Amino acid sequence: TFVPNRQHKRIKKKKMAIKLVIVLALCAVVNAGVVVPAAAPVAVAPAAVAVEEYDPHPQYKYGYDVQDNLSGDSKGHVEERDGDVVRGEYSLIDSDGFRRVVTYTADPINGFNAVVRREPLVAPVVAAPAPVVRAAPVVAAPVAAAPVVRAAPLTVAAPVAPAFAYSRF
Repeated sequence: TFVPNRQHKRIKKKKMAIKLVIVLALCAVVNAGVVVPAAAPVAVAPAAVAVEEYDPHPQYKYGYDVQDNLSGDSKGHVEERDGDVVRGEYSLIDSDGFRRVVTYTADPINGFNAVVRREPLVAPVVAAPAPVVRAAPVVAAPVAAAPVVRAAPLTVAAPVAPAFAYSRF
């Protein structure tokens, strides 16, 4: 059936208005929120509150040491605490072959302080001067002449026609 252009535009506008009304109705339903009647209040006995123990002067000491010959891992850590003062030291092997040793302290007056030392794993090797060695005298040996070999002449292959061709229709 033939529909004039003006009527076609009106039908499109009506369809769009219907879609808009449906979307707005869905938004209203989502935002409306479902009201659930509240249950009657139930009396609950107060739960026992666990009291955490507080140590006004905490003290501890710990340490570990790892020496793995298979992977080459070598590290350690020692730390101790006496009240608010913490002292410790840890060490590890850096990838550049140095051992890093960090000694640290922490207290409420000075805060956290660390001193880092780097120690080489092996002592530096001092090279001793090489002994002087005299070379043996060179004696000329008779040399046989090698045969002369000539290269084969160059040949050029004829151009090959392609197996298929493009054409425009």
